[in-house]
Amino acid sequence: MMKDSARRLLCAASIVATTAGAAGAGDGFDLDGLVAAAKKEKPITVYDSTGKIVEMAKNFAKKYGLEAEGSKVKASAQLEMIIREARANNIQGDVSIISDAPAAVAQLIPQGFAESWLPPDLAAKIPVEYQDPLTVVTSANVWSYNTALFDSCPVSNIWELTEPKWKAKVAMQDPLGKASYVDWFNQMAKHGDEEVRAAYKAHYGKDLQTNETSATAAWVKALAANAPLLTDADAAAADAVGAPGQSQPFMGLISSAKFRDNADKGMKLGLCKDLKPWLGWLYPGVGLITKGTDSPNAAKLFVHFIMTEEGITPQAIDGKMSTNKDVKLPADEPSGIGAALNQLLPYSMATSLDDWDARETWQDFWRMNYQK
Repeated sequence: MMKDSARRLLCAASIVATTAGAAGAGDGFDLDGLVAAAKKEKPITVYDSTGKIVEMAKNFAKKYGLEAEGSKVKASAQLEMIIREARANNIQGDVSIISDAPAAVAQLIPQGFAESWLPPDLAAKIPVEYQDPLTVVTSANVWSYNTALFDSCPVSNIWELTEPKWKAKVAMQDPLGKASYVDWFNQMAKHGDEEVRAAYKAHYGKDLQTNETSATAAWVKALAANAPLLTDADAAAADAVGAPGQSQPFMGLISSAKFRDNADKGMKLGLCKDLKPWLGWLYPGVGLITKGTDSPNAAKLFVHFIMTEEGITPQAIDGKMSTNKDVKLPADEPSGIGAALNQLLPYSMATSLDDWDARETWQDFWRMNYQK
């Protein structure tokens, strides 16, 4: 494995080279030419951790008269598959939308398993911090409550979730099995620790006194010790909170996508929009093209497609936000997250390598402090 300093230097050089190349190529980008080239290539397969990728691939194929298949694959499995396929010289997945930015930046790109491509004609619409590697969407994990049991969120401050009243009544995915959760811990510590500390003082009326390295670590320790209900998927956490007929109140940390189940399954999920210091956090979905694909132009065309409103619509209805500034969430998106974006902790791509380096430390910290 590369030393940290070398890896960081390589990634920094990649950002400069890719961004400069995109800026130079933008004026001469030929979408029609890309379509023509794609039509001469083999069908493509696209990996994503949401089942909506199946619909997106079908929409793409119909629009351009090409063959494409969407395959739902968890981020951890995508990582393994891309590396294994590359080493075997047997590429099956041509495009990956992977919700593990640290793995993309630390392993897939610098080790030559995949590469980022920024559509030149869309570059001006995408914030610089999302250009290399290309972040396709940002998705929200949010705190939720049961609207049949409460008129409004019963918690106003995240420190309340560490108190006896909510012991064994907080549902969330297991941080030992969901890397984005420990990345969230690290992002909080690096970019929001003063807010966590201020939330403590606002709730208890005194300064936080802790031997931990950060206010975030103190909160994570207290949450782990309060016996949260750990699940292997958002669906189970959402069921614990909002399944019809619930009598025991749970708070839950879930994807904004689960709010569609309010209409589809009669769930009673509500958004804790006034929770301090944040109602949740954002995490990125990085779009990569695998090295060695037989269909590089079709892969680029698909990346271009999903960076448009037409391409990303199946995910946008689940509250996943395109990094293309011209693309907005649908008015009928069920969670209401669009009106509360300033209450989410944003993900900083600039420190994704730090998240990667800190994963094992945060996982060990959670393991040591978790109590059932």
